[in-house]
Amino acid sequence: MDATLRTPRLLLRRWREDDLDPFAALNADPEVMEHFPAPLDRAASDALAARCDSHLAGHGWGLWAVEVAEGADAGRFAGFTGLAVPSFEAPFTPCVEVGWRLARWAWGRGYATEAARRALAVGFDDLGLPEVVSFTATANTRSQAVMRRLGLRRDPADDFDHPALPAGHPLRRHVLFRLPAAEPQRNRNTTAWRTAALSSDGSAAMP
Repeated sequence: MDATLRTPRLLLRRWREDDLDPFAALNADPEVMEHFPAPLDRAASDALAARCDSHLAGHGWGLWAVEVAEGADAGRFAGFTGLAVPSFEAPFTPCVEVGWRLARWAWGRGYATEAARRALAVGFDDLGLPEVVSFTATANTRSQAVMRRLGLRRDPADDFDHPALPAGHPLRRHVLFRLPAAEPQRNRNTTAWRTAALSSDGSAAMP
């Protein structure tokens, strides 16, 4: 599978050394990281980028670096979008999630929706996934709006407490959105993602 994907305005690609500075900046931005437990320091940011690229190298899919491909920002690193295997156990795991994290300057342009839609096509058309999920803290209405634009749907009965966060943490309660594959795709071979799920140490998962 080609690890480089194109959309009308974006390039989803392997990670590069020159992505690390802007990636560290977005991971240190309190507004970007508002719905995560804490911003990431430089070492943690670099380690996350390395895990993302390692998964792409090994599997051909994962969390792609997103680069703007047109206009005044052409060539600019915007963040990541893609598919990941959650490393925690929950009633809906094992599964593959679609997720994103973009720099503040890239918000409001439809980039997350555009890139995630391309990632979903990989999940359903290339990997034959029966379903893709997405989840976030209940207060993260911005990401939930993207999930809805992508066609994912929430059942409140699926909401859950994230096991990586302690009881009483304000971000512990999460909402779960689901998108099933179209009927003709449901019985396709899912070996590619199940292998990644079984071998995952969390390197594919969004923190």
